[in-house]
Amino acid sequence: MSDPFEPKIVAFVCTYCTYAGADLAGTSRLKYAPNVRIVRLPCTGRISPMFILKALQKGADSVLVSGCHPGDCHFTSGNYHARRRWTVFRALLSFTGIPEERIRFSWISAAEGAKFAELINEITDDTRKLGPFTQYQELQKVIETQSSY
Repeated sequence: MSDPFEPKIVAFVCTYCTYAGADLAGTSRLKYAPNVRIVRLPCTGRISPMFILKALQKGADSVLVSGCHPGDCHFTSGNYHARRRWTVFRALLSFTGIPEERIRFSWISAAEGAKFAELINEITDDTRKLGPFTQYQELQKVIETQSSY
C-alpha cells in the first residue's frame, strides 16, 4: 500500500507583507499544512515567470505568488508590476498547457496570518485533488528522445 499523495508547494512571497503574514501565522500557532516551501523575495514585482517555471520543473506540484495588497507596496508599485506580469503569464500557461489552477496569485498583508494559513490549506487540498504535476517531466522525456535523433 502506497502513501497518500502529499503535494509540494513553492511560495514566492514578498518580505514585507506575505512573509510577515506567514511569520504571524507561525507565532500565533495557527495550523496549516507543512507542504509549503517559502522563497522570500524583496517584492513580488521582481518575480520572474522563469522562477515559477523552474519550480514546476524541479518538482513543485503548485506555486503561490503572494505579496502586498495593491497600494500598500513597500516599493510603491511592485505589486502592480506583478499583477501585470501575472496577466501576461496566464497566456503563456495556456500556450504551454500548464493548468492555471497549479499557480495561485494572492495579496496577503503582514496582519493577515489567518488568511495565509487558510490559503496554504486551501492550495494543499486543491493540489491533492489535482494529483502530482508530471507534465513537465513528460515533456522533458519527449525533448530528450527527440534530441537523440
